[in-house]
Amino acid sequence: MILRRSRFVHLLPVGQGRTLIVHAISHMRLPADSEISALLDYFAEPRRIPEDVEAMAALFAKPSDSLSADLRGAVEGTVMELKSRQILTEMTAEEELAATAEELSVKHGRDPAEMLDSYRRKLKEGGAAYWAVGASYGLEDFGGTRRRVDALLFGDCDIQMEADFLRKEAARRDIDLHVAATFPDDIRFAGEHKHDVIFVGALRVRHLVAEDLENGLNPHAPYVAHVTELLSKLREITSAPILIDNLPEPTVQPLGLAERGVKGHRTRFRLTNVALSELAVAFADVYVVDIAATFAAAGAERMLDDGQVGFTHFGSPGWMLQRPESEKAAVHGIFPDIAPLADALDGDAYGRETVTAEKHIDALVTVTGIGRKKCVILDLDGTLWPGVLAETGSPFAWTPEISGVFSYVGLYFGLHEALKSLKKRGIVLACVSKNDEATVRELWKYPDHYPKQRLLSPDDFVTWRVNWDDKVGNIRSIAEELGFALDAFLFIDDNPVERDRVRQRLPEVEVWGEDPFSLRRRLLNDPRLQIPVVTAEAASRSELVKAQIARQQLRSETMGEAQYIEQLQIKCAIERLSASSTKLQRVEELFQRTTQFNTTGRKFSSGELAALAESPDARLFAMEVSDRLGDYGLVGAAVIVEGEIGGLAISCRALGMGVEHRFLRHILDEMKEGSGPLSARIIPTSRNIPARNIYRDNGFTEGEPGLWLTATP
Repeated sequence: MILRRSRFVHLLPVGQGRTLIVHAISHMRLPADSEISALLDYFAEPRRIPEDVEAMAALFAKPSDSLSADLRGAVEGTVMELKSRQILTEMTAEEELAATAEELSVKHGRDPAEMLDSYRRKLKEGGAAYWAVGASYGLEDFGGTRRRVDALLFGDCDIQMEADFLRKEAARRDIDLHVAATFPDDIRFAGEHKHDVIFVGALRVRHLVAEDLENGLNPHAPYVAHVTELLSKLREITSAPILIDNLPEPTVQPLGLAERGVKGHRTRFRLTNVALSELAVAFADVYVVDIAATFAAAGAERMLDDGQVGFTHFGSPGWMLQRPESEKAAVHGIFPDIAPLADALDGDAYGRETVTAEKHIDALVTVTGIGRKKCVILDLDGTLWPGVLAETGSPFAWTPEISGVFSYVGLYFGLHEALKSLKKRGIVLACVSKNDEATVRELWKYPDHYPKQRLLSPDDFVTWRVNWDDKVGNIRSIAEELGFALDAFLFIDDNPVERDRVRQRLPEVEVWGEDPFSLRRRLLNDPRLQIPVVTAEAASRSELVKAQIARQQLRSETMGEAQYIEQLQIKCAIERLSASSTKLQRVEELFQRTTQFNTTGRKFSSGELAALAESPDARLFAMEVSDRLGDYGLVGAAVIVEGEIGGLAISCRALGMGVEHRFLRHILDEMKEGSGPLSARIIPTSRNIPARNIYRDNGFTEGEPGLWLTATP
């Protein structure tokens, strides 16, 4: 492949070590550091990829270093990313001009300005030019194999200035985030621009929350009405998850302590946030990002400028440090020394953007399921209780006469309570401990005066490895037993030697335990340990997994597969779901979490599923399975659109018993009422090998690659 710098790209130096890359046609603007600038200078002449990658990498290697594979990979990844943004191109200057003209001429007859604006909006990235704070791109932003996520920002300065900080925070978590921002009234932008998630900032109508209304409405009514209209319009054109900020709580009040009652200044905004939370429930895949709590935790006075400029602007105090000198004309060029403000913010003009970006990426990780953990594996001695149980004789020695439950013992009680909360979210617990199992089971008991509803018992764990074996081997054994990939586990241990051994030998496993005082907060707040909606399926997952382990034990005890299946007495309940079904959230979860038996890897949102269930051209099926050992829950789902099975997912815990074939045959019978052949799609992923033969094994024949056909139903 031969690449060169686009004829439409210009490099504008905008400071020491920083360059602004501007595309003359698309108006794409990309702040870049000196490494990217040097790379683009290299492409002033045509270069071959991958043949010239070695020479490019040499531009960035230190004189004393040899060229590493990581550096070469980062450079090559950066080159391909610059190509995708049209900064580099395979075309000659003449070919590029002709291709651009041809793309725009498709819109022949339209107003030229509107035609070009549409083209630019389609390729838009980042916030408005006069709000972008411009964190520069470097090799670390483009290299590697991060998962790409496209996000739209709807809002004003409070969220648009965050665009580059969102990208940086996402990259820190190995996410390749592409951000495009617009204003809240620009609804059509969602239909023009590729996106996986939408962020909505504080709306301008927030100023009305502080005003006294003569029509008797609640102070928050105009804001909620405006949000309702915005969400309704967005839902008409997109089913992507929407993350909407609530409003910050004011740090100052016009009347101070005299602000009493439900219409007090600060209370108005609190009530607005309550109403916003209630409103979000009425929309599929709409979630409130608690900016108020985020600012409170970080120190609201450092986040909000209502102590400087106005009661409802809710901007950042740091913005005062970013104003251009030309704006001093409004104050006759006279202004107080800004150093005390800078000192109060520790010299960081962008502290607010950093904090909100972290919170927004937390929410994105939760709704997309990126990096989600399925199991927490816990050490026992020194982690769940102090000391060694065989030596102390009991988990704790607490009585009410010694202290309250929120004294020293409260650190452990709080950890137990957090882990029980994770169980309710659908995360299963396991334990790995160097110990004698019989001793642990005998001594792990609590007297009647203990708050047992807050404390873990052996029954809370789906599986144990309490022995004297190496913990790395025990963790591998648990992963095999549960059928989870290693990156789905979090391991917690108080012993630094054990933590280091697991990190070294099982790098996919997340390892915690250094700071016991942060464990509870991390467990409850980490987005990888959260789910957008707690379904009945999630809440009962521990029991479902225990039943699955019992089935594995039965399988090992029976003479053959046929005998095992017969003894289980499997039952399948299959139904077509409507748009109002309470099971849509679980179907969404199934498509989000299932990687092995997922024919296309597509992840449907509940809003998208509801729209499909309502469409006359689509059908949505779900399957629940049970046997004599217990329920499997809702373990199968299929989406058929215009006669094509575009998504078929079966939970791994239900595989190997023929239920996938029962499910597909039921779908075929249901579709007999239609006309024409039924087709099905297979899109290979790195993990869906078990799903690739489902259509072949049920009488389908492959037409074009990945598309399977059956005879007319």
